[in-house]
Amino acid sequence: MSKFLWKGLLVSPAVLAASLVVSSTALAAEQPGEIAATDQANQLQLAGAATEAAKSETAKPETVEPASLASKSTVETIEKESANLYEGFTNDLIVPVAEPAKAPEVAAADLGETKPAVAPANLSVEQPVAEQIPAVAPANLSETQPAATPTNLSAEKSPAQPDQISQSTDSIAQPPAQSNVLEQIKEYTTEGSSSENAAGQVTSVSQLSDVRPTDWAFQALQSLVERYGCIAGYPDGTFRGNRAMTRYEFAAGLNACLDKVSELIQGGSRSLATREDLASVQRLQEEFAAELATLRGRVDALEARASELEANQFSTTTKLNGEVIFGLAGIARGEDAEGNEADKATAFGSRVRINFDTSFSGEDLLRTRLQVLNLGAFSTENTKTAEGELRFNVGPFGEANNIVALDALLYQFPIGNRTTVILEANAGAADDFVNTVNPYFDGDGSYGALSNFGTRNPVYYLLGGSGIALRHEFGEKLELSLGYLAGDAANPTRGNGLFNGSYGALAQLTFKPSDSMALGLTYVNSYNLITNTGSNASNFPQRLGSFGFDSDTTLPISSNSYGAQASWQLNRRFAIGGWAGYTNQRILSNLATPTGSVQRGDQKVWNWAVTLAFPDLLKEGNVAGILVGMEPRVTSSTNRTLPEDKDTSLHVEGFYQFKLSDNISITPGLIWLTAPDHNKNNSDLVIGVVRTTFTF
Repeated sequence: MSKFLWKGLLVSPAVLAASLVVSSTALAAEQPGEIAATDQANQLQLAGAATEAAKSETAKPETVEPASLASKSTVETIEKESANLYEGFTNDLIVPVAEPAKAPEVAAADLGETKPAVAPANLSVEQPVAEQIPAVAPANLSETQPAATPTNLSAEKSPAQPDQISQSTDSIAQPPAQSNVLEQIKEYTTEGSSSENAAGQVTSVSQLSDVRPTDWAFQALQSLVERYGCIAGYPDGTFRGNRAMTRYEFAAGLNACLDKVSELIQGGSRSLATREDLASVQRLQEEFAAELATLRGRVDALEARASELEANQFSTTTKLNGEVIFGLAGIARGEDAEGNEADKATAFGSRVRINFDTSFSGEDLLRTRLQVLNLGAFSTENTKTAEGELRFNVGPFGEANNIVALDALLYQFPIGNRTTVILEANAGAADDFVNTVNPYFDGDGSYGALSNFGTRNPVYYLLGGSGIALRHEFGEKLELSLGYLAGDAANPTRGNGLFNGSYGALAQLTFKPSDSMALGLTYVNSYNLITNTGSNASNFPQRLGSFGFDSDTTLPISSNSYGAQASWQLNRRFAIGGWAGYTNQRILSNLATPTGSVQRGDQKVWNWAVTLAFPDLLKEGNVAGILVGMEPRVTSSTNRTLPEDKDTSLHVEGFYQFKLSDNISITPGLIWLTAPDHNKNNSDLVIGVVRTTFTF
């Protein structure tokens, strides 16, 4: 008996030791919650707190035990390991001994995201970011996105979210958090595989096509942007929103932040990047290395291209642009203004414009235009009336030539934010400073309408030459345009010059109640100028020969004209517009010729039009247009020596502008005059046109 007892005593210590090891291991693996609850119960008895929920948010960090059974020495070792990871940005992983179960009394103890077991409630959300050091933050965790890195460093967190507050607390006050790396890997590799995105499991973040606002990378960059102002392109200086970004878009923003952080470090600024930011930057660099390399390669290529262009550019302040029009036109049928059959010859010609646009401040414009015309006017010999004249030829009653001449020469500059001044040195026109309220038709011959009349209300042609103009905006809906142009300002002889010769003065109010609607009210006072549209009677002061007066002298006239223009785009593919114009034309002197005499008097001249436009018809960029109107017609005169138009001729015009490319368009069209020169005795006149426009 004594022998067995002695042997039992020898075996008992070994059995006892084994039992203790097994018991402690089981207790550590299965009952951390109970121990944590017991610890908190002891704290409750000492502090006398009221509720269990309040304890989880108000417990002081120095009195809260870690949510594990690791010894104090082990905890200190983990803290040192994690600090070393931040200092050296190593690739080592810290794997906790075991994953303790959640204790319901501990708020936000989400160990799967390596957050502290208890969030101290007495720590402000807006603590200095320089002290934000999470418990575990490996610098390189491949592409499985470790949750230890702060996902959002902005200071706009609600105190009711302890799991987020815990990321912005002092590292000294935080208990060392434990994580389960296997659970993290499982979580991130299955991200996005819900029923809504059943595209298959993603095993690497690099396989994702977009960066979403919920991704750690998006939130990390958002924090960097908000604290360092890396991206100035956003109106409020932040990087927010709920739109997913492509990885290349994201890389562009990341690259800007990398440059900003590097600038801070190299410049020795007081606001140097913190260790946490450097860790985030390194992780983002590693995650988006391929996209950054591609982006920087593209930037290098663009910089090289820009350097090449700068080395070979025409001017640092001037841009060259231009247009070439090839025009094929002919009269298909009809009679001229004198009742004779019109010549049906087909003409082919061109108009070339070269613009040198110069800007010295970025807000001003100096335009110098050279022009060559070699397409003659039909009104000279064919139709013998300004009705139906083309916009891109030499003009009514003009002769073709191939002489390069200076056309438009102007300089415009702003005064304040709402006023623009335009100085017209040569060949100025109303459309240089006025909205003619005729979209889709007023392309000055390059696009839109084919005829002078179809381009804009004829009252706008009652001024031109050299002078000054002003445009002022009274907000977004109302604009005032004022202009004074002299017809022969460069001639210093008697009866000419800036103020003694022909001139036109214009004032217009343009009202735009919406982007799709505009209304213009226009007044023009002019001297010795005509519209060069409509009948010979409306241009009588300079068309005396067509009425049998044997004289090369023109009659001095003054006129007051009024115009109303409107345009309304009902939808993306249909717009309606039109205008009405009235001119009171006064003959200022008597004229005696060998074939008769002309007495002083007044003529009343009217014109009107209705326009229909069909943008993007059949193809985006194409435009079809139909215009029906009456070119200027003398409806009455004060004496019998001044001619009147007894009949009414309608101007019907249709065109279809087909866009071959961004730089080439072809526009076939027809112009139909029902009674040429407002004389029903003349048979209908039909003019066919094919216009090809090249821009560069």
